Amino acid sequence: MGAAVGEVVLGRKVGKKAPIWGAIAGTVPDLDVMVSPWVSQTAQLGIHRGITHSLVFAVVAGVCGGRLLYKLHRESGASWKEWSLLVFFGFLTHALLDCFTMYGTQLFSPFSSYPVAISTIFIIDPLYTAPLILGLLIALFFKPASRQRLLFNQVGLGLSTLYLCIGIANQLHVKSAFVDALQEQRLAYDRLFATPTPLNNLLWMGLADGGDHLWIGLYSLFDGDGPIRFRRVDKNQELIAEVLDQEPVKKLLWFARGYYTVNIDSGETYFNDLRFGRSDIWLTNKGHYVFSFRLLRNPENPNVVTDFIRRPPSFTSEGVLALLWERIKGNKQAEQVVAALSPK
Repeated sequence: MGAAVGEVVLGRKVGKKAPIWGAIAGTVPDLDVMVSPWVSQTAQLGIHRGITHSLVFAVVAGVCGGRLLYKLHRESGASWKEWSLLVFFGFLTHALLDCFTMYGTQLFSPFSSYPVAISTIFIIDPLYTAPLILGLLIALFFKPASRQRLLFNQVGLGLSTLYLCIGIANQLHVKSAFVDALQEQRLAYDRLFATPTPLNNLLWMGLADGGDHLWIGLYSLFDGDGPIRFRRVDKNQELIAEVLDQEPVKKLLWFARGYYTVNIDSGETYFNDLRFGRSDIWLTNKGHYVFSFRLLRNPENPNVVTDFIRRPPSFTSEGVLALLWERIKGNKQAEQVVAALSPK
């Protein structure tokens, strides 16, 4: 995205320097992870996709970066304002694109820590990335001032943007389907979160917050008649009731936005963010939570949570990709578990 945007802004004037610096600008916001060795994981969770992904950062760092590039490439003929626009749009498009995923981007930092998460595209989706790459690569074979170069790059950007729009439309339809199914099955809930499953925009996961529990279901755009099967997952908040006011736990609750479950494993307490799903994509009973955090307690006072550490995700569930493909096609039998429904 950064490279393609850089080509649009200054490709005709500075040639290949534009996509190169655009790519760098599009990468800089994620360098916030470099602070990880020096801060706690509690702090890391608030820093990543924080200030470096904000509108303020895009403006301030865009101007500063533009001035530096102007001094570095005076011979290019581009003004410092033009270089600033390149850097600004590199930062801005990175942050806006992240907002379309489910992670949560603090777009309005430092004035607000609210994590924007539209959740209409999975964090990695090849159908979004491929047009950008192909359009840009083909464009670079032409001279900077040629119409073909501009055309191919814009086509790549246009297709990727169209895909984002399709994701928004898909989510509206999917949410409507989940709402209808929950009402038909008389499953009470307060709010609904819907997000695509890995690597596609056709099969969606719905999380319905029922207060002390969640209803989780899958819905494919190719699903025919028949009910959506929901499974109940209890939040088990009572397992962390005594530490809810402690900073590490407050940070996890802020991050998960209420879509979580807590469990005890080998005497340790784990906080699991359900928005990221499980390694089996809820298709079997053998999956592991992708975002699972072990609470670290003070050895001298176990009632004090000092920090947390993320458990490395496991993606070893056999046959999941095949099941995923079948479920995308609308084959509900790919869900090997018959979900338990609440009494009507």
